[in-house]
Amino acid sequence: MDLAAHCINDVLCCGAEPLFLLDYVAAGRIEQEDVAELVEGAAEVCRAAGCMLVGGETAELPGIYRDGELDFAGTCVGLVDRKQLIDGSRCQSGDLVVGLPSSGLHTNGFSLVRELIGDGEFDADLLLAPHRLYVDEVRELRAAADVRALAHVTGGGILGNLSRVLPEGLEARIDWAAWERPPVFSWLSERRLEEDELRKVFNLGIGMCAVVPEPPPGALVIGELA
Repeated sequence: MDLAAHCINDVLCCGAEPLFLLDYVAAGRIEQEDVAELVEGAAEVCRAAGCMLVGGETAELPGIYRDGELDFAGTCVGLVDRKQLIDGSRCQSGDLVVGLPSSGLHTNGFSLVRELIGDGEFDADLLLAPHRLYVDEVRELRAAADVRALAHVTGGGILGNLSRVLPEGLEARIDWAAWERPPVFSWLSERRLEEDELRKVFNLGIGMCAVVPEPPPGALVIGELA
């Protein structure tokens, strides 16, 4: 589910409609039950997005992967009319940043999380909530506002991902108190992670950002361009 949602959300950011997802599974020894479970998770997200899961490659590579090790990768292909392309080029000073809430950590920062947990037990519901899919929210927002840029918040946090889609000379000024963070980020703070590090690594409760000149009623405004 994480893999499919991450790929599909990335495709949304240029204004494209996701068409299909290809997957790749590799291991030293392929266990059919494990592969079926992985593919069904991806298929569930694809169905929700109206995106076809058209298969891909399954490779058994003994000597390359260790016992119990498995590699699962995906590629999503979408289509956008050139006139509907979203590339951030129309962003201006004074435009507002709208945030779409995340379900938790999503698919980033787990190297640090594993280090914090070590060999201890952990709350799966807290740490492993599936990556949220934003197809419906993005479609609704585009129907109600002039969306000039979209940023899927993954590695690098909110500012790191917004900076990649903004024209040179513009920066986003975020109001970090504008939304309530999911409980998992309090869990991280309790383990003495500094606020600066949290902002650089994690989404902190905002999984997708949109830049608009005028937000629609009810939108969560979290910042402004300057």
